[in-house]
Amino acid sequence: MRNKTIYIIRHGQTEYNRKGVVQGSGIDAPLNDTGWKQAQAFFHHYQQTPFRRVYTSVLQRSIQTVSPFLEGGIPHTPLEGLNEINWGEKEGKVANAEDHKYYSYIINSWKEGDLDQAIKGGESPRMVMERQKPALQAILKDDGDPVLICMHGRAMRILLCLMLNHDLSRMDDFEHANLCLYVLNYDYDKQNFELTIKNEQAHLSLIN
Repeated sequence: MRNKTIYIIRHGQTEYNRKGVVQGSGIDAPLNDTGWKQAQAFFHHYQQTPFRRVYTSVLQRSIQTVSPFLEGGIPHTPLEGLNEINWGEKEGKVANAEDHKYYSYIINSWKEGDLDQAIKGGESPRMVMERQKPALQAILKDDGDPVLICMHGRAMRILLCLMLNHDLSRMDDFEHANLCLYVLNYDYDKQNFELTIKNEQAHLSLIN
C-alpha cells in the first residue's frame, strides 16, 4: 500500500485581506508584515517536516508564504491551476453595501447548486475545479511524500471538494483563515483521500 500525505495551507495575510478588499487571481498582492510573521510561525512549527516538494499558485503571496522552505532547497513547482478564483470586475475594489448584497447573492447561488454562476469577467466554481484537476493529477504523479501546497481561500475550498469528492455546493463547509492548515492522506490503492487535520491554526499562537 502506498500513501501520500498532503499539507495544504492558505497564504499569509496581505493588505487586501486586512482591508477587506477583494483579491482574486487578477490581484498579485504581496504579504504584509502580519503575513510574513504568519509565514515564519508556520515554518518554525513545521520546519522538521520532511517535505519533498512544495507546490504553490503562481501568485507572489503564496510563494512568499513558503519562501523559508524554498530557501532550504526544497524543490518548488508553481501551478496556475492552484490560483485563486477570479472575481472579475469586483477585484481590487472596496465593497460597498450593494456589492456585499451581490456577493451574498452569488455565494447563495453556489450553495443552491448554481455552480456555473460567476461575477462578470470572473470564474465560476466549476471552472476553477476543472483547472484544478490537472494540477491535482500532477501532484499525485509526483512520488515525493509528504508535500506542501500553498494556495488561496476560495480555491482551497474548491480543491478540498475535489479531493474528498464532496458536492461543490458544500465548499463553504471548509472554513479557513490566513495560514490555516489542512492535512489529507491519499491512498493510491483505494484512490481516495482522507481528511486528517482541518483548519489547524495552533502554529499562529507563536506570533508575538
